[in-house]
Amino acid sequence: MRMKISGLVLVFWLAVVAVYGQINLGDLEELNYASPKKYEIGGITISGVKYLDNSVLITLSGLTVGDVISIPGEEVSKAIRNLWDQGLFENVIVSISNVQGNLVFLNIDLQERPRMSTFSFGGVKKSEADNIRDEIKLASGDVVTDNMIIRTKNTITDYFTEKGYLDTDVKISQIEDSLRINHVRLQIDINKNEKVKIQSINIIGNTEFDDLKVKKYLKETKEKGLFKPLGNLEGLIFNVVKDIVTLRFTKVLDDVKDYGNENVRLRIFKSSKFIREKYEEDLVNVIDKYNAVGYRDAKILSDSMYRNPDNTVSIDIKLYEGSKYYFRDITWIGNTKYPDAFLNRVLRVEKGDVYDWELLNSNLSFNQSEDDVSSLYMNDGYLFFQANPVEVLVENDSIDLEIRVYEGKQATINKVSVSGNTRTNDHVVVRELRTRPGQLFSRADIIRTTRELAQLRYFNPETINPNIQPNPADGTVDITYEVEETSSDQIELSGGWGYGRVIGTLGVSFNNFSLRNVLNLKKWRPVPTGDGQKLSLRVQSYGKGYISYSASFTEPWLGGRKPNALTLSYYHSLYSNGYPKDNVLRQSFVIDGITVGVGRRLTWPDDYFTLYTGVNFQRYKLQNYNQIFTFGNGTGTYNNISLSVILARNSVDQPIYPRNGSLVSVGIEFTPPFSGFSSTDYGSLSDTEKYKMIEYHKWLIQAAYFMPITGNLVLMARAKFGFLGHYNSAIGTTPFERFYLGGDGLSGSNNLDGREIVGMRGYGNETLTPDYYKQSNQGGTIYSKYTLELRYPLSLNPNATIFVATFLEAGNAWRKFDEFNPFSVYKAGGFGVRVYLPMFGLLGLDWAYGFDTVPGLPDAARGQFHFSINSSID
Repeated sequence: MRMKISGLVLVFWLAVVAVYGQINLGDLEELNYASPKKYEIGGITISGVKYLDNSVLITLSGLTVGDVISIPGEEVSKAIRNLWDQGLFENVIVSISNVQGNLVFLNIDLQERPRMSTFSFGGVKKSEADNIRDEIKLASGDVVTDNMIIRTKNTITDYFTEKGYLDTDVKISQIEDSLRINHVRLQIDINKNEKVKIQSINIIGNTEFDDLKVKKYLKETKEKGLFKPLGNLEGLIFNVVKDIVTLRFTKVLDDVKDYGNENVRLRIFKSSKFIREKYEEDLVNVIDKYNAVGYRDAKILSDSMYRNPDNTVSIDIKLYEGSKYYFRDITWIGNTKYPDAFLNRVLRVEKGDVYDWELLNSNLSFNQSEDDVSSLYMNDGYLFFQANPVEVLVENDSIDLEIRVYEGKQATINKVSVSGNTRTNDHVVVRELRTRPGQLFSRADIIRTTRELAQLRYFNPETINPNIQPNPADGTVDITYEVEETSSDQIELSGGWGYGRVIGTLGVSFNNFSLRNVLNLKKWRPVPTGDGQKLSLRVQSYGKGYISYSASFTEPWLGGRKPNALTLSYYHSLYSNGYPKDNVLRQSFVIDGITVGVGRRLTWPDDYFTLYTGVNFQRYKLQNYNQIFTFGNGTGTYNNISLSVILARNSVDQPIYPRNGSLVSVGIEFTPPFSGFSSTDYGSLSDTEKYKMIEYHKWLIQAAYFMPITGNLVLMARAKFGFLGHYNSAIGTTPFERFYLGGDGLSGSNNLDGREIVGMRGYGNETLTPDYYKQSNQGGTIYSKYTLELRYPLSLNPNATIFVATFLEAGNAWRKFDEFNPFSVYKAGGFGVRVYLPMFGLLGLDWAYGFDTVPGLPDAARGQFHFSINSSID
């Protein structure tokens, strides 16, 4: 029996040696595998190695001089395994170099694997090779192992599989590098073969959803198909405009969905390709959709993919829908704070409703509107609240639920801190926090704080993270807001062509300025920052005939205690024919303006409201300059003293790429009714005298609403309205401050008379202004504009936020209120891209097509490009 056991030990030990390396024990005269002999290691040497450190290799082996080992024994075998596992060697041999009594001297002979010097690709384009290079992450000097070769092949195969190349073949050859010892060059040859598309998807066993709807839920797995007609597009535009005008923003989404269901069977930006991982996710999504309409037992019975002769694939999906279930009785257990009836109203699930487990959990735990049961408790300090729904009875098509509640104790905020604000001073961040030590924990306050920090534009809105650390032992919670600074300053440096000249513009905006550190040279990096103030400087010129400069400063927390913002601004513009001031032939037009404004955050009706009040003064001084105005003799001084009041509510979640929320503002700018203080017959006065003191009242209303469709896909609906009125019919409506509609909305040097330039894509600049083609055109006194825009982000990186959009737009301007018709509009549609760069702001490029002909301007409506700056919401 002993001999059998010894034989098994010998076989096992020899098997280990065969796999991991070799052991040469030839210097031992007697070798008894049944009775190994103990030896003390007297020394260890390394041979065969040129590029690795011997002492490190001895350490890796696990053998140490002075160790007592058994020969034959596990210690030597383990040393071989340790070295083999490093993946650095092709062969490992342990041999006995000498034996002196009880001392044994070992030599470890190693054959190193080659290292990679360079690698190159064959069979792919340069752009593809560059992308693959980033994926495989190979570096010169890497040891060439079997694992490296296999990993590289798999990475490349996966890369092309995701693009639909299911038959990609990768071959990697090792070519000896004649310039470097023990180095090889890797030649990676790639044959993508043809892209494999999905010819057909066959749905079997479905009755609740038709084939088209099931295929729609396969979001990333699409058949080959063609685009189909867009249907009654103008009908959609009319309905959307009507919805926006009547402020029924939620119906906009319904109109778009109905239009899509009735007229569009269209796959947008989705190529036909089969990706196994995405396909598996799509199958789960199909079952989720069934679950949402009561089919609780729905499942995929089987699915298969098979090749077609034309190198496409077909997919068969066999469904089991099961029975449709409904909610019946819902009981609550463990609730003491709120009664059952109240919790049922918040849950919004009624007896007889279709059984939707996802909706139930959303209304229990968290939904976008934050009116779920969990929010109800957590906004009142119950941080440790839990609600677990359990099915207690399934009878026929009805299900009874028991919701087991653990309320816990109310948690009090202990510590609140901010981390990551490397440039912005602590007090600027802390004053925006809605969570304070000593308050009860509130999830709503945390969500609101996250929004307020994003609105500052100093931090990356995608990475703002409230780190909540509960302390159940003492019923407290610590909150750390983790932020990531991003650049907020902007520079404008541009050149453009206008009025037959090149116009140059230079502007800077420091949006996190620190006025108190202006005299502290150590704080200039390159300007003093960190206190949240805003300083803007801008100059524009095309030579001595024109120069314009402006400056503004905003302190958002005047006095440092309350969010009362003070804004000071000044601007000056000079247009002339270049003659000296004392020359009688000189023609000039000078504008000077100053504004002092105060903005306040309100707490009623809610704390999303703000109120701005500003006092404005502009002076227009003309000397022999009749090139701008269609009234007067070209010489005179006109003064505009006005008061601005703007009431706004802004609940958008972030400023650059809003996903939800709304922006509504109502503003009025008015002058005193100067003519009412005088008995002068204004009807008999010249234009120069009549408009010397400009008088008007101007109303501006806008509303924008952001609705998440799915994921980061967002629908934005917006309406804008403006009206310019007068006090005295003898004077009429002032020729200043009028509305000019059409084009990109960039004012440039055209904003000479306080005019409001409103963009309208698909038409030429200002071409939708009443009688624009006539020399006597003075602009509109009323306008309306409606926009529907579908947006999707390509990058949410704060240093380069990019999103694409497709839009429908409608609008018009009228000479007087009697002509106003909100449904008599010019319509347009198109697509574009927005790029937000912190240094330059939000830049946009759109292509739009105007659907309607403009009287007197046959070329105004056509396909054309429009460039925009900082127009995400406005």
